[in-house]
Amino acid sequence: MAELFIPDEPIIEVTAVLSAILILVLVLPFKVRIVEENLEAFFFIMGLLGVATIYYYGILPTSGSLIDLFIKAFKTPLAIAHVGPIPIGIVQAVIFFGLVFYFFHKRIYSILASAMGKLGIPVFAFVLTFLLGLISSVISVIVTAVILAEIAAALNISRERKVKYVVYASFAVGIGAALTPLGEPLSTIAISKLNAHFTYLIDILGVYIVPGIAVSAVAAAYSLRGEVYREGLVKFVYEESINEILLRGFRVFLFVAALELLGASFTPMVKWYFAQLPSWALYWINTISAVVDNATLTAAEMGPFLTEEQIRSALMSLLISGGMLIPGNIPNIVAAGRLRITMNEWARVGVPFGIALLLAYFIVIEVLDIHITLSF
Repeated sequence: MAELFIPDEPIIEVTAVLSAILILVLVLPFKVRIVEENLEAFFFIMGLLGVATIYYYGILPTSGSLIDLFIKAFKTPLAIAHVGPIPIGIVQAVIFFGLVFYFFHKRIYSILASAMGKLGIPVFAFVLTFLLGLISSVISVIVTAVILAEIAAALNISRERKVKYVVYASFAVGIGAALTPLGEPLSTIAISKLNAHFTYLIDILGVYIVPGIAVSAVAAAYSLRGEVYREGLVKFVYEESINEILLRGFRVFLFVAALELLGASFTPMVKWYFAQLPSWALYWINTISAVVDNATLTAAEMGPFLTEEQIRSALMSLLISGGMLIPGNIPNIVAAGRLRITMNEWARVGVPFGIALLLAYFIVIEVLDIHITLSF
């Protein structure tokens, strides 16, 4: 993100307009159906309004031009890292691994069904959930969520157990996807707004995220205790087309670009207000991620003015809270849509589990003040 010239003292007019934009971003997707169905385009329009606002009030890049902000916004979903001259981004990950699953889903399903028979259902559920949580940061949370939803849909078990398994597994996938900027829009935007290197989130969050994946995997396995592999337990049906995979890639591109523009426009708010809050306050404020997509809040809150403690607390709260209700995170939305899980069904499982995780992490991060940073 190009560095902006931001006055030390808040500009009331800028605060008012940006606050109005933030309220629209947080509220309209839940109230207006056409916005909900065209979320990426709506966010992009809001991003344009936000950038126009700061430009109008003289908050400009200290180097380059306003065009650089848009160039960065369009590059972020496509080039968060490079392998030699080849750019790697979340869009490529979504399309590539989506196509892999499209062409090889029969073989993948066969391997999974065989593993179920050999390991038993609970052990298989633990291993699968833990692995999906880890690889979601590489193949993207969106592709991982599709895989999880298809596997859950194929299991011929009671609805109550299926819902429990999906909710716990979605926690693992949503938390794990933050390990790299390839995993989900939240991590992509966080790395971009903090001007951080590729492994930054692993460095500051890895030791907290991996146990979170493990605990979620244990809960997922426990939800299927007593289930025995039998004939007819698995009935895989794959329904995606190549066009749907490509369209998903485009929607991810537009979504991340829109969040990048929103993030740029909210940078003054970060400096004037969020950076002044203690880390524990950011932790509990961000529990609203249960009802608001956590990538949206990341775009609004992250910035180079925050300390590492504030960043750690804010992101961990966003990751955990995002699993509590369906709107909080992408895997929840994908899985709930595929299996037609209602908000009440999800909440009965996700809210108690999420609160328990939030309290446990609060004690570790804020009360015991255990801050561990890895180095890769």
